[in-house]
Formats: sequence, C-alpha cells, structure tokens
Amino acid sequence: MAARIDHTVTSGTFSLDGQTFDVDNNVWVLGDDAECVVIDAPHDVDAILEAVGGRTVKAILATHAHDDHVRQAPALAEATGAPIWLHPGDQVVWRLTHPEVKTDGELSDGQTIDVGGVTLHVLHTPGHAPGACCFHVPALGVVFTGDTLFQGGPGATGRSFSSFDTIVESIRTKLLTLAPETVVHTGHGDSTTIGAEAPHLDEWIKRGH
Repeated sequence: MAARIDHTVTSGTFSLDGQTFDVDNNVWVLGDDAECVVIDAPHDVDAILEAVGGRTVKAILATHAHDDHVRQAPALAEATGAPIWLHPGDQVVWRLTHPEVKTDGELSDGQTIDVGGVTLHVLHTPGHAPGACCFHVPALGVVFTGDTLFQGGPGATGRSFSSFDTIVESIRTKLLTLAPETVVHTGHGDSTTIGAEAPHLDEWIKRGH
C-alpha cells in the first residue's frame, strides 16, 4: 500500500490576545490504507474523521497550539484513541484552549515518525509560536509547515508568544535548506514550493512580516 496525503478544509475562528477572526484551516492526513497521522485538528471533528476514513490514527500531530489548530484535538483523540503530540514549547499556548486536558507525547527537533511506509521528520521551527513544528516527508517530497511558511511569506508574528526574527531564522535554517522542488503544504491557503518562496526571503525581512 502506497502512502498518500488526504486533505480537507474546515472553517471556524481563531482567538488570541482578545481578538477573534474567521479562518479556514487545512487538515492534512498522511498514511496508507491501514494507518495514518492527522496533522492539526481545527474546527470540525466529523470532517477530520471523514478524511481519516476508518484507518488507525497513530498520532494527532500539532504544528502548534493556537486554538484554530488544536480545538478538536481532544475530541479526535477520544474518537480514534490516538495520542496528541505537541512540542513542549507550546504547552503555554495549549493551556489557553485546553487548560484541563494534557497532551500525550512530545515532538522534538530531529524526531522521526514512521507511518504508512514513509518517515516523517520533525523540524522545530519557532517564531509563529514557541513550539511550532514542521513535518518533512522526503519520500513524498513534501513538508507540512503549519503557520510557519505560507505562499508569500512567513506566518504572522504580531501576537503573544511570537517573534519575527525567530521565524525568519527558522525558515532560513530549517525550510529553505530543503530541496527546491519540495511541496509546501500550509496550515491555511494554497500550497507552494520551497523553490517558489526561497528567492523572497530578503523581501520579507525588509518588510518585517
């Protein structure tokens, strides 16, 4: 069975620092016909379960803990029996949404996760959030970047727990070093490639976002 990527979009809100915005979030499911991991669990657990399609969920991987990426993680864990994995740097953010719920495992830079016959490599990419992580799958030529890198630039850094200088360093050292043809699957919006984004790093630095 070959590994594949399934994708769905869910809609809801993002709240932080006393403000709330309407958002559409990508949900990525990586695996084969038997097992998978779910990357982020935002607004609609039923839509995520439909993308899973009855497969065994090995883990729910949080790119970071903003509420629009983890709101349904506990419900998805209950429905599937899967553990929730989060980088420890984002525990402070996780508790803003789920103060009474603990995550089950820790993500760390350089960690590898095997699923569906491929290996996922964890890249710790702080900046948008202190525990933000991206997931590189060399065998499929893709990287899942959450809110670290989008088509057109870095994720937002104007709110609590974020840093523009830090996200630029993460992108420069962890993402732009990947092969140019690597497809970038983002937390919101359209996918892009490393090669399409890399030439614009200096522009992003000059504009400051």
